[in-house]
Amino acid sequence: MKLNVKTYFKITISLLIFIEIACSRDDRNNHGYTYFNDMAQSVAYEYYSENPNYKNGKNENPTVKGTISRNAVPYSYPNTLKGQKLAGKELINPVNDDTADVNIGKSKFKIYCAICHGEKGNGKGFLVTNKKFKKEVTSLVSDFVQKKPDGELFHTITVGSVSGFMGSHSWQLKPIDRWRIVRYIKTGLKNEK
Repeated sequence: MKLNVKTYFKITISLLIFIEIACSRDDRNNHGYTYFNDMAQSVAYEYYSENPNYKNGKNENPTVKGTISRNAVPYSYPNTLKGQKLAGKELINPVNDDTADVNIGKSKFKIYCAICHGEKGNGKGFLVTNKKFKKEVTSLVSDFVQKKPDGELFHTITVGSVSGFMGSHSWQLKPIDRWRIVRYIKTGLKNEK
């Protein structure tokens, strides 16, 4: 018996449909028969467990140098006085004096900044009054800070102070929250004197 192309095609499709029906099940935990399971049953490793796939045998490895998170914008100003001044000239605060943004800035300020700078921003925070710091902390209500451009304050919160006394808060605060804190320092603290 000689098969023509149409008959051969119909038999092939029928076999494929039969295999699909035979291999699939409605049970979520058992997906039927597996053919070519090269990736279907991969081994899952716990984060802190050993992993024979890496040379060092560790599962937790540092990210490749230069890797940034998705949607993250690298901060391009260096932690120098020149970088701080440049940030002050080029960066513009996207947050306005909206009460909601200032209130969020105030709550973030109380969590991250007040421990050193004080609730009123006068440089008399808990760590200063309890003599945990040997240096004075900058008063945020002083003219020295209040006359700085917003970009310089954002820069200091992002990379830390040029002197190195204050560390970076970029890993704790999203950029928008850093801007809100700057807005609170400039408007909220000034009004609470």
